[in-house]
Amino acid sequence: MELSRRTVLTTAASAAALYTAPMTTARAAEQTPAAVVRTLRSAADYAIGKLRAVAPDVTAFPVGTKSEKWVYAQNGDWVGGFWPGTLWMAWLHSGDDTFRTLAIDSARKLAPRQNDTSTHDLGFLFYPSWVTAWRLTGDDTWRTGAVRAADSLSRRYNPTGRFIRAWGPLNDPANAGRIIMDTMMNLDLLAFATEQTGDAKYLDIATAHASTAQRVFPRPDGSTPHVYDFDPATGAPIGPGTVQGYSPTSCWARGQAWGIYGFTTIHRRTGDDQFLATARRLADYALGALSPDHVPVWDYRAPQQPNDVKDASAGAIMACGLLDLSAATGRPEYQQAALRLLTALAETCLTRNSARAEAVVARCTRNRPAEDGIEISLPYADYYLLEGILRVLRPHDVDRAIDLSGPKRGHRGRGAPDRAERSERRRASRT
Repeated sequence: MELSRRTVLTTAASAAALYTAPMTTARAAEQTPAAVVRTLRSAADYAIGKLRAVAPDVTAFPVGTKSEKWVYAQNGDWVGGFWPGTLWMAWLHSGDDTFRTLAIDSARKLAPRQNDTSTHDLGFLFYPSWVTAWRLTGDDTWRTGAVRAADSLSRRYNPTGRFIRAWGPLNDPANAGRIIMDTMMNLDLLAFATEQTGDAKYLDIATAHASTAQRVFPRPDGSTPHVYDFDPATGAPIGPGTVQGYSPTSCWARGQAWGIYGFTTIHRRTGDDQFLATARRLADYALGALSPDHVPVWDYRAPQQPNDVKDASAGAIMACGLLDLSAATGRPEYQQAALRLLTALAETCLTRNSARAEAVVARCTRNRPAEDGIEISLPYADYYLLEGILRVLRPHDVDRAIDLSGPKRGHRGRGAPDRAERSERRRASRT
């Protein structure tokens, strides 16, 4: 890896004093129109009510819905972190300790996955569950497990091609040179491991992968493919592809949203302005491709768009990324666009009209080319909707949960809150 520990420290130090995302976001929240605040608070309250009714009977990990009822995976599949993450967000909004207990119980079930080297999705699995649990409880068991998961993720790094392999066991040649846009969202687990251990190798890997993704994914207009392939032995580029998008030349909406959020996050961890510029390119394309209802179609370049099936999960993810991007750039237009997205989801994509629905967000599409999960509910839609709403209504609470800070001067960053801080945060969350 070319990026040394000294480079990481120097780059981070140069930007640390300039980055005050939680405070910037808090100021933006104060300026949010009252009608929008009411809409978002109503949506969050609806989500809390739904979770109160459903969560006590959930014993595994929701992966999607069938006939409006959750379908479960015992090991969490790739989405297991989102259920405890959603419960943590519910706790932050409501102050109801039932959600805290359920979040901890759910997260514990992911423990066997710490040593899973067969997937790149360790960030999805462990950041919203174990990292958040550590930050909100201070129990070092969660921190230790998250770092162990980062170790497992780091083993998927190909130093020749400077990328993290997306799919397949390490000893399986199939897909050995394949990277996907989704991986951008798994990199923050590596940044967390560097912050906690002082070992630069994790952030070096994350930064190297992000640099490779930045080089091969964005097209001149800011759109992106889902997949890019390399020769795993030489690192030579082969070209773009897709699995969940319409074609290698299309733009899968959820992948674009992963990119907006992921490139902004890696900018926050490194201070590298090129990553921020990439996030802006992707955001500007997606905002230009949105239909007037502000709910993304599943692929911005599918032949039937803008009159195609929707993916509300892409809208929720994108809204979180845009709020982050607004804080990082100081540009209010991204905040305003995020509020339009969240408002549209709150007004047109919730399951309010169905008494049998177990999820919060409807109109999501999992894998359109495979005809798998067309306009259903998905656990990450519920999670990112609540994260986005709380970024507006309770930015400091979200900061405590997932760390919205910028680059740090050293690798030992802000730790878990002490008992007094936790007590004060819990008291504030009930007001």
